[in-house]
Amino acid sequence: MERQLPNATEFIADLARSVAFLSRIPVPDRFFMGHNGSFSQSVRAFPLAGAVIALVPALILYGLSQVCDPLVSSLIAISLMTLMTGALHEDGLADAADGLGGGRDRDHALDIMKDSRIGSYGVVALILSLGLKIASLAALARFDSSLSAVSMLAAACVSRAVMIWHWSALLPARTSGVAASLGAPSQAARNVALLTGGVMGLVFIGSHLGIVVAIFVLAVTAAVGQSFTVFVRRKIGGHTGDTIGASQQIAEVTILAILALIAPLLWSAPLP
Repeated sequence: MERQLPNATEFIADLARSVAFLSRIPVPDRFFMGHNGSFSQSVRAFPLAGAVIALVPALILYGLSQVCDPLVSSLIAISLMTLMTGALHEDGLADAADGLGGGRDRDHALDIMKDSRIGSYGVVALILSLGLKIASLAALARFDSSLSAVSMLAAACVSRAVMIWHWSALLPARTSGVAASLGAPSQAARNVALLTGGVMGLVFIGSHLGIVVAIFVLAVTAAVGQSFTVFVRRKIGGHTGDTIGASQQIAEVTILAILALIAPLLWSAPLP
């Protein structure tokens, strides 16, 4: 029992740092006192931090979709979520799309990703990702407002586990930059993040659509995340902060889109 309290205390500190890093939610300074700036260990709390960040938008989506148009409710929820995160991952998606889509080779792709200006690939990626998320949540809300809310929570935590997988599976493409300065996730932290994200995804999705559907959604999301990781490895030889953010957005869109597609087919069927 004496060893569990420090571990719990350390995880709470990691959760607080993760929330601060992944969003604009204020976190007390005491959680950063004596911290060396590395996130090698703190990333284990990323999936739970994702659920914490998405909690208020999900609750607003749940409440509004019961009395308002589901599309407008979803737009408000996603807008709030984007404001809370400071569009951190959306920025990564846009830059990664420009670099990976328009780069002639590795160096050219990395140069494009460093450019703060957004190109046509980035614009299209943002339009499609935001549009798919809003439309998917609206489609889910038309069946059940609670289903749309838990889907938003599931996507938030599972996508951040996929992000850790992408981060840990590749070496940094640059020797400098945000991703390189934060340090690579430790094996133990990666495993905790994957386990936490997977379990939370199973609980959230399985509570409404059954465990078989939940496993299917997680398996497809993992396959999509791995495919993106393989593509990035071949294109630029390693990860950047932009590709890490892009992996989160791709996983989030995948989860919500799959749920929106299959929920109508399963809603009237008996759950396993």
